[in-house]
Amino acid sequence: MKTIILNQRKERDELVSRPYLTRHDSHDMDILLSSHLIKLITGPRRVGKSTQALLMLKDKNFAYLNFDNQPLLDAWDANLVMRTLDDVFPGYEYILLDEVQNLPSWDLWVSELYRQGKNLVITGSNAKMLSSEMATVLTGKYLQVEMFPFSLEEFFDWHKLDLHALEESHKTEASVLIDDYMRNGGYPEVVASRQLTRGYLDTLFDSIVWKDVAKRHNVRNITDLNDLALYLVSNFCNPISANELAIELGLSSVNTTKKFMDYLHEPYLFYYLPRYNNKLKLMKKAPRKVYVVDNGFVAAKAFSLSDNLGRLLENQVFIELMRRGYDVDKTLFYYRSRNDKETDFVLRHGTHIERLIQVCYDMSNPKTERREVDSLIECAEELKCNNLVIVTNNDTRIIEKNGYKISVVPIASF
Repeated sequence: MKTIILNQRKERDELVSRPYLTRHDSHDMDILLSSHLIKLITGPRRVGKSTQALLMLKDKNFAYLNFDNQPLLDAWDANLVMRTLDDVFPGYEYILLDEVQNLPSWDLWVSELYRQGKNLVITGSNAKMLSSEMATVLTGKYLQVEMFPFSLEEFFDWHKLDLHALEESHKTEASVLIDDYMRNGGYPEVVASRQLTRGYLDTLFDSIVWKDVAKRHNVRNITDLNDLALYLVSNFCNPISANELAIELGLSSVNTTKKFMDYLHEPYLFYYLPRYNNKLKLMKKAPRKVYVVDNGFVAAKAFSLSDNLGRLLENQVFIELMRRGYDVDKTLFYYRSRNDKETDFVLRHGTHIERLIQVCYDMSNPKTERREVDSLIECAEELKCNNLVIVTNNDTRIIEKNGYKISVVPIASF
């Protein structure tokens, strides 16, 4: 055990010594660390959760355990581990537990450490396991920080440009970067090596499906699971229902389809956006729109003969809204009017609809503009909301119609 943890200390020291981009985050890390509550950093694989934890703890004396390590899991003995941590990390103030969900009954062990007064920082990549365990054994004992791939703003930071204060000489470069981000996403591993994007994300996608889903849930029919994952990534931003998917893909049952869809959400790969309705029963029956956690997965895995620029922009806006703390099923929805006009995003605060957002890549065609504006206004009338936005690729203006004022903003400003 001592050899395993000594090797992990070398791994920790090597990781801490690397240069990192400081992420934009609404949380004050010093305040988080000063809290006795468990700091839980969640999100998809490879988005920088461990990096964020290391940046939080960089100047602190902290112990480190990485549970993406089979020898550690095979030799696990909780008492021996704690004694060894005292030897290898003398006088530590914090413990960083990386990908802790890989440890069986991890929540009971973490709860015990918490009762002993240990100051814990935890990372994990499984939404359901983390949310369910944290909500039961660890209720009221943790603070959660949710992470995603780089935002557009962080992508610009990486390229040493300020998205919100661009000089005229950088406008062309900025336009290229905005298009690049929309098509290839913001996974940290590939922002500096775009030629590796498709190969890396193709492998990562397969690893999530096979390792984080199929292996964890002992899925026997992996072909069906994989077919569903590929179908979802190819039909991103489209409404779907388990009944239709079961028929379309020839899956064994609707229940199996629902189960597989839930499994694919657990590692933060897909999200399912409900249609807004005041009646919960009707909302649950309506088709949901599927979104993928990063546009790069679309480039890597989707079966497509066209660029899908409108849907790529819509998916980008969805993830940005998630990054800002909106929550599917609680504060974020789509809406379809009685006349079947659609608004892409409904933002709700409590019982109040605070904003409607339409996404349209290019509104230079008057027909397109009329369609998008009319849909937004019809939905606004039904939902009694007058805070209206249309997000575009690069259009900026105000549209006034039927007593409504609509802000048209480019994605860079949004």
